[in-house]
Amino acid sequence: MDALDRFYSVIPAGGIGSRLWPLSRADAPKFLHDLTGSGTTLLRATWDRLLPMCGPDRIMVVTGRAHRAAVEDQLPALEDLNVVLESEPKDSSAAIGLAAAILHHRDPDVIIGSFAADHVINDVRSFHRAVGEAVAAAEAGYIATIGITPTEPAIGFGYIRSGAELKIDGAPSALGVQSFVEKPKLAVAKKYLADGHYLWNAGMFISRADLLLKQLGESEPELLEGLLELAAAWDTSHRGSTVDRIWPRLKKIAIDYTVAEPAGKAGLMAVIPGDFDWSDVGDFAAIGKLHANGRKSDLTILGENARVLSDASSGVVVSQSGRLISLIGVKDIVVVDTPDALLVTTSANAQRVKSVVDAIKLSGQSDVL
Repeated sequence: MDALDRFYSVIPAGGIGSRLWPLSRADAPKFLHDLTGSGTTLLRATWDRLLPMCGPDRIMVVTGRAHRAAVEDQLPALEDLNVVLESEPKDSSAAIGLAAAILHHRDPDVIIGSFAADHVINDVRSFHRAVGEAVAAAEAGYIATIGITPTEPAIGFGYIRSGAELKIDGAPSALGVQSFVEKPKLAVAKKYLADGHYLWNAGMFISRADLLLKQLGESEPELLEGLLELAAAWDTSHRGSTVDRIWPRLKKIAIDYTVAEPAGKAGLMAVIPGDFDWSDVGDFAAIGKLHANGRKSDLTILGENARVLSDASSGVVVSQSGRLISLIGVKDIVVVDTPDALLVTTSANAQRVKSVVDAIKLSGQSDVL
């Protein structure tokens, strides 16, 4: 059987996108919003992008219990068998690991790919090419990732230091991974861009499920033990009681630390350079960049029936309140107006919105989160 015929896509749909507060909230997270102006939510766009490679029966979504109805409304072709609900967020190792364990329990030869629900990719053909190469690398025994060729010295992304060609059949672009690098300072990011061997880490991982679980177990054996017990009970009448017993005690840790970085050090990671447009829509400045190409105005306006008057101003305005918003002579401003919260900042400070969310949590005003 061809490797692509055993390929299953997993969409982790979690996280509130705190840098997009107050637009993105716990009950309406980033992936349920249309941030591109296309009329399609980020989750639906992700589904549509993966559908030609997998079909509707080989796409699994991992999301919170509170979002089940919204996710199923967005994805009516999503099979109930492929909806995995988290009772509470446990980060990507548990989310992706559980999906891998369930799918491996159903089919020991399955190859899985994890693709975030809230990223934007418009060049679907190039994306499919990169995923096809990643699947070939996974078939050859690697844990593969897709690294985005950087277009600027971005400080909001982690980086992948690529190495030598791996010469894998079906994956002519595959390179070894020398190391993963955390988000750098601007001066360092400029050096990475000039070096030419660094790629943005887009958090896409493609692997045989058994290999991914093996690596996870070497890093976090107790976590793997819990996930395997959950997977064994998942398609039985004992699912509910098993989840209630095991899920709360699972370790909360990112898959970068349990799988990607250890596998990279062990020489098991391959990276496919992705020469396509990509955005994780990480903050409001990123939304402005998404809308910059081909537009006549320097002001991005989102929101149904938004009422905005602008004179010599630029930036991003998100309107959900129905109020008239007037901007006069302000540059690179960010205004997010919702019925119960107002955010005003600048594009340069967009990454700092998360600190506001942290402060709100500490103040106990969780009603606006």
